[in-house]
Amino acid sequence: MVHKRHIDDAIRNHFSRFRQALVLFGARQVGKTTLLKRIFPDALYLLVDEKPVRDVLETYSTSSYKHLIKNTKQIVIDEAHLIGEPGRAIKILYDQIEGVQIIVTGSSALHIKNKTGESLAGRSIVYHLYPLTFSEYLYQTGITDAIDDTILQKILKQDADIKPKLFDQDSALETILLYGSYPYTLNTVRDKVYLENLAEAAVFKDIVELNLIDNKAKAGELLKLLAYQTGNLISYAELGRKLSLHTQTVQRYIEIFEQSFLLHRLYPFSQNKRNEIGKMPKIYFWDLGLRNALIRNFDTLKLRADAGALFENFIINEVKKLIAYERQDYRVNFWRLKSGADVDLVLSTHNSIIGCEIKLDKGKPSRAFVNRYPKAKLHTITAQNFY
Repeated sequence: MVHKRHIDDAIRNHFSRFRQALVLFGARQVGKTTLLKRIFPDALYLLVDEKPVRDVLETYSTSSYKHLIKNTKQIVIDEAHLIGEPGRAIKILYDQIEGVQIIVTGSSALHIKNKTGESLAGRSIVYHLYPLTFSEYLYQTGITDAIDDTILQKILKQDADIKPKLFDQDSALETILLYGSYPYTLNTVRDKVYLENLAEAAVFKDIVELNLIDNKAKAGELLKLLAYQTGNLISYAELGRKLSLHTQTVQRYIEIFEQSFLLHRLYPFSQNKRNEIGKMPKIYFWDLGLRNALIRNFDTLKLRADAGALFENFIINEVKKLIAYERQDYRVNFWRLKSGADVDLVLSTHNSIIGCEIKLDKGKPSRAFVNRYPKAKLHTITAQNFY
C-alpha cells in the first residue's frame, strides 16, 4: 500500500523552516507514528508507553536525557501525554541540548495542553492529523493518484459538474459513511469489532485517564446521546436534563470529547441580523465509523433514517480537515434562522462568503440566505457531485 497524506510536505519541511519542536496531535489510530516513521526513518523513537523510557524522561535531568539520546540528532517522543510532565521534559530537551530536532506525538490534546501550555510557548509548532480524507482514502486504496483533487477545492472553484469516475464512488462513499476512515480500516473493511473496541478504548481508557471526568458512566451516555444527535442543534441544558447532569458538566464533558478528537462543534454564522441563531452549536464526529460503533448501527444507507446526517457530517469533516491541512483562513460555520431556514455549511473570510447546502440526493440553497447575504456565493453538494 502506498501511503500519502495531505500534511506530508508540511511535516517533511518543518525543520527547514523552524527550530521549534514539531508537535503532532491526533486521535489514537489516525496514523501519527506511521506517518513519522515514513518521513523520519532515521530518528530515535522514544516510546513513552515503555516504562524504562518513561522513567528516564520523568527524571527531568539534562544528563539523563543526554545519555538516553546520545549523539542522535532527531528524536520522536511518541505518546508524550503519558509522561507526568511532558512540557517540562520537552522544555529541558529544547533548551539544554543543542542541535536536537524534537518531534512529539500525542493522542489527547487536552491532556498535553493542560500540562505543557506555558512550558512550550515559543518552543513548538503544532500540527493536527485526522482520519483519512476522501482523497487520501482513494489514493491509499489505489483507486486514484489525484490526492490534490479535493472536496474543498471543488467548493472554492464553485465546480458543480459531475465528472466521469474510474471507480465506484457510491461504494467508496458508503464504506466511509458506515465504517469511517481510520487507516486501519483500509485493510479490514467492515470491521465492526475493531471500531467498537476503538470506541471503548477512546472513551473509557484515553479520556478517563485524563482524570477530568468524574462520572464515566454519564460521560458514556452523553457521548452516545450526541451520536444520535449528529448534525442537530444541541442544547446543553436539555442534554443535562436528560442525563441528570448540571449544564456546566455537560459543557465540560463535551469540551473534553472535542479536545480528545472524538467530535467537534460547528457554530452558527451570524452578523447579528434579526432572527439569526447565534449561539447553539451542532455536533459532528471526526470519524463516522466510531460514531456508528457508539450506537451499534452499521446498517446500509438504504435502511438508515440518518443517511443524510451521515453525509452532512462527512462533508463538514472533509472541509475542516482540508482547511487545517492547507492552513486556509476560512471560518467554518452553519447558518440558521429561528424560523428554521438554514444553510448547512458557510465558509467565510473578511471579504467573501460561500454557502453550501449539503444533501445526499438533491436540494437547493436557502433563498432566505441569499436575500440576507446577496453577495454570497452558493453551492449545492450532493453524493453525485461532491468529488
